[in-house]
Amino acid sequence: MSLDTATLKARLADLMPGLRSDLEDLIRIQSVSADPERLSEVERSAERTQALFAAEGVDARIVRAFDGAPPAVVGEKKGPEGAPTVLLYAHHDVQPENDPADWDSPPWEPTERDGRLYGRGAADDKAGIVTHLAALRAFGDDLPVTVRLFIEGEEEVASATLPALLHKFQDELRSDVIVIADSGNWDIGVPALTTSLRGMIRVDVEVRTLTHAVHSGMWGGLEPDAIMTLIRLLDTLWTPEGGCAVEGLHSGPAADVEYPEERLRAESGAIEGLEWVGTGSVVERLWTQPAITVTGVDAPKVDGASNTLTPAARAKITVRLAPGDTAENAVACLQAHLEKHIPWGARMTTKVCDTGEPIAIDATGPAYDAARGAFAEAWDGTAPVDMGVGGSIPFIAEFLETFPGASVLVTGVEDPDTRAHGANEGLHLAEFEKVLLAEALMLRNLGA
Repeated sequence: MSLDTATLKARLADLMPGLRSDLEDLIRIQSVSADPERLSEVERSAERTQALFAAEGVDARIVRAFDGAPPAVVGEKKGPEGAPTVLLYAHHDVQPENDPADWDSPPWEPTERDGRLYGRGAADDKAGIVTHLAALRAFGDDLPVTVRLFIEGEEEVASATLPALLHKFQDELRSDVIVIADSGNWDIGVPALTTSLRGMIRVDVEVRTLTHAVHSGMWGGLEPDAIMTLIRLLDTLWTPEGGCAVEGLHSGPAADVEYPEERLRAESGAIEGLEWVGTGSVVERLWTQPAITVTGVDAPKVDGASNTLTPAARAKITVRLAPGDTAENAVACLQAHLEKHIPWGARMTTKVCDTGEPIAIDATGPAYDAARGAFAEAWDGTAPVDMGVGGSIPFIAEFLETFPGASVLVTGVEDPDTRAHGANEGLHLAEFEKVLLAEALMLRNLGA
């Protein structure tokens, strides 16, 4: 039996208090996959997630790529004979809270303020778990599709065992449509499908100019120290306008989406009077051009620094890759650039820390039509934007490679003020209700 929109909306409204309670319980579990001391909390999070879906009739169980690997939850609930199969993805691990003093309320105690629910994982991505749970509860025994479930437990630490998991459980996860609930919407009141994401490489570069530190008064002005050498080298990475100066990296056009200046400044946290870097439209610079950032530097601290020439210094270079590029190409281009520009005969070594491929999704076909129709209906006639994301979700490439025939829909609960990964991460509760309705309507449309 196909449920109409009014029935689904009424059911979700009745279910909302229980869903909110389940979300808050998940937030209280400190499932920080990057913290060895809290791996038991990751296990507890997997157990709670498994129990929630098992209660809705999903044959859910905890699985691992190998003994000792992080816990994922997989499962299935069958729909009508011949109905499409839809894989629902989210992740139950979260980022560290970092300094609790930066939070306006305790990070592990869900707190509502001004229509938002605050807490680590409130949006990224425990709300994604509850989005899938809500759709199953809303349909009950009237599920219009066969649902397969994959709730990962290591997304925030680069999904190291995901390829092995997908290979090991390939037959159990194979689906016609894959819904990745780990992104966001364009704005409050404006839904979106994410159709492109930048990739990433992270490379450590070390420069050495001396075998040991020497007196800056005795040798300064003759010998280049490692810090000045590193600064000179890093400066070559950008054009005078602040754009990427590494040759060979791909750039492309972006969707014709307006990003108002006032909103841009409010969301970015830019100080008053700050000038933007790079060239091209705002969304091109954020979505479809490469961007280079130095995310860490190893050098003597200012406090206690002595009057010496530093013999070695190190930096971590992060490059966001435009869709159409590859991590292999980016590593080669960056390495060639650094070798070409290392000054004064200094010795340089590099180490590739990790990589992730950029993604461009061809968002055409029946599954995308079903999703767009569902989103427009849930947002009272506002059509979804095809949105790019400047950040990376590298594991999507693994899904596309493992299941090349599936349509991949990247959705999510975040909005421009979610502050995922930062202090005061928050979920906009009114938008969350629309997200829940949209996923239920999407499953209904896919079943039809």
